[in-house]
Amino acid sequence: MRRPDPRHHDDRLPRFTRAERWVHHATALLMLVCLVTALLLYVPGLSAAVGRRDLIRPLHVWCGFALPVPVLLGLVSRAFRADLRRLDRFGPHDREWLRRADRRAVRRVGGLDRGVVPVGKFNAGQKLNAAFTAGAILVMLGSGAMLAFPGPWPVHWRTGATFVHDWLFLAVALVTAGHLWYALRDRGALTGMLTGHVDRAWAARHHPAWLDVLDGARPTPPAPAENEKDTSVIRE
Repeated sequence: MRRPDPRHHDDRLPRFTRAERWVHHATALLMLVCLVTALLLYVPGLSAAVGRRDLIRPLHVWCGFALPVPVLLGLVSRAFRADLRRLDRFGPHDREWLRRADRRAVRRVGGLDRGVVPVGKFNAGQKLNAAFTAGAILVMLGSGAMLAFPGPWPVHWRTGATFVHDWLFLAVALVTAGHLWYALRDRGALTGMLTGHVDRAWAARHHPAWLDVLDGARPTPPAPAENEKDTSVIRE
């Protein structure tokens, strides 16, 4: 006798493996250390109040060089590599998600409130954030190497590296603050990253196409165009 698929009876769905969460947490910790130590180094008031520049500067440098390490180690995980491929794909539903002002709208389908945009495991905002973070780490690593080891580099290169490093730090700080703000507002997403599991209702509301993949079901039809009337849509 065939055993029933527990995914159809359990409201808890697997979202991230332990390896994926380790990569995220390690990268986040290193990034936060880099941001905090950068503030202590470059803001005169904080630098004077804390002191110990001889300790803070090496900590900033070596945490910066270590930023790519969790991602490189994470490539051993098949699930992490699969998520990287998902983050690298930008499709029509992602453009629709960015374009719609009511991207959090839902409609009742099969007893669940489902998002009207067929979002997969990651929405367009998460994909853009991942792309920016990856690019920023590489640029900060290159410019930081010129500042940490100035010997072989011409003066005008180091001047440009300082400009890029300082201004990109401000951009990274703003994006990181926004990322934390969104994460703290969305308990379901935060729980998924901390525990590796999410509720089925949250998945249906925010990532309906991903839920269909987990259930092996046929994807729901795409949301109607903005000029079409759809009385089943409920806006939050």
